[in-house]
Amino acid sequence: MHSRNADKILLSIVLILLVFGLVMIASAGVIYSETRFEDKYYFFKHQLIYGVIPGLAALYFFSKINYSFWKKISVPFFFLSIIFLLLVFVPGIGSKVYGASRWIQLGPFSFQPSEMAKLSMVLYLAAWLESRGINRIKDVYEGLLPFVGILGLIGVLIMNQPDTGTFGIIVLTSLAIFFVAGANFRHIGLLGLMGLLILWVLIKLEPYRLNRIMTFLNPQADPQGTGYQINQALLAIGSGGILGVGLGHSRQKFNYLPEPVGDSIFAIIGEELGILGASVLIILFFMLALRGIKIAKNAPDFFGRLLAIGITMWIVFQAFINISANVALVPLTGVPMPFISYGGTSLVFLMSAVGILLNLSRHSRI
Repeated sequence: MHSRNADKILLSIVLILLVFGLVMIASAGVIYSETRFEDKYYFFKHQLIYGVIPGLAALYFFSKINYSFWKKISVPFFFLSIIFLLLVFVPGIGSKVYGASRWIQLGPFSFQPSEMAKLSMVLYLAAWLESRGINRIKDVYEGLLPFVGILGLIGVLIMNQPDTGTFGIIVLTSLAIFFVAGANFRHIGLLGLMGLLILWVLIKLEPYRLNRIMTFLNPQADPQGTGYQINQALLAIGSGGILGVGLGHSRQKFNYLPEPVGDSIFAIIGEELGILGASVLIILFFMLALRGIKIAKNAPDFFGRLLAIGITMWIVFQAFINISANVALVPLTGVPMPFISYGGTSLVFLMSAVGILLNLSRHSRI
């Protein structure tokens, strides 16, 4: 094992995504910004000041820390994220937005602990599974049940916010790490069945989740109600055609499409830049996945491999779910597009994770 240069291709992809995101937020958010804040570039400026600049600083800082350091602090970092997840329910600290308790408000700064939970879960699982060893991971009592317990703890806190989309990403990422660590195939299948059962229970508890699934199955049933957002997203992508209507020329951003700088930004990309522009974005995420898998494959140790897979799959699953929701392949979940959607907390933690991945690439075995 020896130190080498960080993966320049991975860094280039992330920087391109970052610039692309800023351009699209400036374009997609111009009407929404003016309507809400009487400033056309409110979202652009906020993303730059509270997302991109601290995100780049985090990427640089984390890329300089030896990845093995995260093994030592994975447990306290995990429990710190749980404390933050609990604080969202404390009056005066947590704040409700659209009926969901997902934010901690400290003066002018707001922070979304569920984004921290994504990173802390990857670090904790990588360290915990490496310490177990392959035989214990395959065991029901030493591998499967503790894994379910860890997921359950995070799940209860995130689903009470409620934030189904974020928990879905954490579950998929955790399963990917568990699988690569050497989990029993039957245990993975059992977890899948358990997941379907939990989903059924969650739908029974909150009828709005059933509405989302019914809307997904038949978006035209209530185009002005539950199906409004997906219909407007499909209209945006459809009107973009192959080459798009041109950057800055979206019609759907004129307060037709909800959350044009958030989880619906892919629809605006499809409208303004067409299938061609949207395809370029998908290719960038595909290339990012390949670089991440290569870093995992050449990681110097088992912890590094699990860490690289966890970070890569988190980004890829989040991008896939966001894109799929915008083209009606999965129900709408409110999941932001990595590096592209508006949101400082999400971007800073994503950039921190990429910094860790870049450090790992410096310790590659080849």
